[in-house]
Amino acid sequence: MSTGRRRFDLGMMKIILALAWPTMLEQLLHTAVQYVDTAMVGSLGTQATAAVGATSTVSWLVGSTVSAFGIGFLSYIAKSLGAGDEEGARRASGQVVLVTLLLGSLLTVLTTALSPVIPVLMKVEEGTRALASTYFLILYLPMLPRCATTLFGTVLRAAGDTKSPMKIGVLVNFVNVLLNFLLIYPTRTVNLFGRDLIIIGADLGVIGAAVASAIAFTLGGVIITIVLLRHPRVSPIGQRILPDTKVLAPALKVAFPNMLQRFGTSLGYVVFASMINSLGDIATAAHTIANTVESAFYIPGYGMQTAAATLAGNAYGAKDEQGIKRLARMFIPIEISLMVISGGLLFVLAPPLVSLFTSSDAVKELAVTVLRMVAVSEPLYGFSIIIEGMMQGVGKTRLPFIFNILGMWCVRIVGTFFSITLLGGDLVSAWACMILHNVLLFLLFLLSYIVGWWSPFPRKTRKLEKEDRRAEGM
Repeated sequence: MSTGRRRFDLGMMKIILALAWPTMLEQLLHTAVQYVDTAMVGSLGTQATAAVGATSTVSWLVGSTVSAFGIGFLSYIAKSLGAGDEEGARRASGQVVLVTLLLGSLLTVLTTALSPVIPVLMKVEEGTRALASTYFLILYLPMLPRCATTLFGTVLRAAGDTKSPMKIGVLVNFVNVLLNFLLIYPTRTVNLFGRDLIIIGADLGVIGAAVASAIAFTLGGVIITIVLLRHPRVSPIGQRILPDTKVLAPALKVAFPNMLQRFGTSLGYVVFASMINSLGDIATAAHTIANTVESAFYIPGYGMQTAAATLAGNAYGAKDEQGIKRLARMFIPIEISLMVISGGLLFVLAPPLVSLFTSSDAVKELAVTVLRMVAVSEPLYGFSIIIEGMMQGVGKTRLPFIFNILGMWCVRIVGTFFSITLLGGDLVSAWACMILHNVLLFLLFLLSYIVGWWSPFPRKTRKLEKEDRRAEGM
C-alpha cells in the first residue's frame, strides 16, 4: 500500500469521526435523559413505569415514519452536494419545510385522536390505561416541532453539520431533566452540603414527565428551525414551498421503501410489545427498562451509520465508485469493533444499570437476563446497520425494506406468537426471537455485501475488479 493511500485513509478517518462523534454525543445525551426519565418515573412504582413504557413502541412507529422522509431528503441533499449542486440542495431544503408542515399537522391530528384507543390496542392493564392515554396525548400535542427537529436535523447532517443538532439536543435534554425535577415530584426539602434546600414541585407524577418532554420538544423544534434558516449552504429562505416534483419524486422514491420498512418494523414492535404487555406489569416494566438500558449501547452503531449514509451519498454524487468501496472497508471493522466493546460492557454492567430504574427484584432479574442475552448479538447488528446506512445514503432502500420486514414479521412476531400464545413462554423467549431477528439481518446484509447488491454502481467482472484493485494500490 502506498504512502499516499495511507494519508488518504487517515484523512478519511478524520472525516468519519468528525461526522460521527457529534451524532454519538447527541444520542448519548438523549439516552441519558431517557435513563433519568425512566428512573424518575420508576421511583413512582411499577404501574407508572408500565404506563410510560406501554405506548413507547407506538412512539417508535410515529417517529420512524417521520425519519423515513428524512432518509429520502438526506440521500438527495448528500448526492447534490457531492456533485457540487448547492442550489439543488437548497431547493430540497425548501421541500423539507413543506413536508414538515404537512406531516406534522397530520400526525398531530392522528395521535391526539387515537390517544384513548392506543392503550386498549396495546393490551395495557385496565388500571393503567387512563394514565397511559393521558401521557401519550400530552407527549404528542407538539408533533409539528417534533417533526421539525427530526427533518431539519437530517438536512443539517446531510450538509455535514452534525454539531448544530447535537447542541440543540443538549439544550433540549437539559430543559427536559430540569422540568422533570420541577413537575414530577412534590415540593420537598433536600439537604445539600449541610443546608436544607426547598425545591418547589408540582407533584404531577407521570403527567409531569409528559409535560416536561412536550415543552422541551417544542423548544428544540423552534431553535432548529432558526438554525436551518440561517445555514449558509442549505437554508430554505428564497426557495419555493409549493410542491416541486423534480425534488420530491427522487426523494420520495428513496423515502417510500424506507417509510414502509420503518412503518412495518415499528408496527411489528407494537405487536411485539402488545404480546409482552399481555404478560403483566412486571414483564412490561422489565421490557421497558431493558429497552432503555440497551439503547445506550447502540449509540456507536447509529452514530457511525449517520456518517456512513452522508459520506456514501457524497461519493455517489461525485460518481466515486472506489471511494464508496474504501468507505465500506473502513466503516465495517470500526463498527464491529465498537459494537464488540459495547456488547461486552452491556453484559457486565446490566445489573447495576437496571438497578437504577427499579427496586423490584422480579423486574431486575428479568431485565438483566434479557439484556445479557441480547449483548451477544450486538456485533452482528452493528454490521447490518452500517451496510444499511450506506445503502440509504445512495438511495438503495428496497432491499433493506425487504430484509427488515422478513426479519420482523417472519421471525420476531411469528416466533413470539408461538412461544407466548401457544407454548406459554415468557419475556425471555420473546427476546430470544428478537435475537434471531438480528442474526437473520446480519446474514442478509452480509450476503448483500458479498454479492454487491449494496453498491449503486453496476457489478463488474472479476477481471475488472482486479484491475481496479491494482490501480488503487498504485
